[in-house]
Amino acid sequence: MGKRIIARRRGRGGRYRSFSFRFKTQVKHRDYKDDIMGKVLNIIHCPGHTSPLAEVLYDDGIKTFIIAPEGIAVGDRIGCGKKINLTNGSLSTLGSIPEGSLIYNIEGVPGDGGMYVKSAGTSARVVSKSADTVVVTLPSKKQKEFSSECRAMIGVAAGSGRSEKPFVRAGKKWFAMRARGRLYPKTAAVAMNAVDHPFGSGRGRHMGKPSVPPRNAPAGRKVGQIKARRTGWKR
Repeated sequence: MGKRIIARRRGRGGRYRSFSFRFKTQVKHRDYKDDIMGKVLNIIHCPGHTSPLAEVLYDDGIKTFIIAPEGIAVGDRIGCGKKINLTNGSLSTLGSIPEGSLIYNIEGVPGDGGMYVKSAGTSARVVSKSADTVVVTLPSKKQKEFSSECRAMIGVAAGSGRSEKPFVRAGKKWFAMRARGRLYPKTAAVAMNAVDHPFGSGRGRHMGKPSVPPRNAPAGRKVGQIKARRTGWKR
């Protein structure tokens, strides 16, 4: 009879849920009307983020957390607004940031709190500006247009080099993945038995059937390229 495949078991949750109760806080851009300054009180580690977080107390009494930029230290002053001094960690609209500046934690639409370029050591660069849009080069080297009212932080997200340190032991990798509810270790579907996965068994490591499942397939068969519009190399 076999067992439920991993893709189906993960949908139920269980041991695949991340331990979000251990996360310190969510990180979103704060709301402001006028230009305002703040002071960095502390730099902390959060299991839910690859970068360290900086605790900032603003002059209006609001305390928030931001993704710490490289080079920031306790006691530094950062700001929010369109006419502030653009130092590391400052928040401003893309239309107010000079071309060539390095930025991170970019909003997809104005007011969403930050959606793009948030991982440790990543940054984007402002390429060009027009009346209503700003072109930004993302870490993937692709260019994307944003509204000039979208906000972003100045600098590079701290924690660069995180992925360069080897785990050495599989146990350390398991604990790192478990902290976020990630699946580890991963077993190739073609390496499984036929009772464990639709692509399992057979002579040699091959699927034995198309990688696109039928549209009316049951839940245990919905693996591979789900509802693929096209397959193969794009010519």
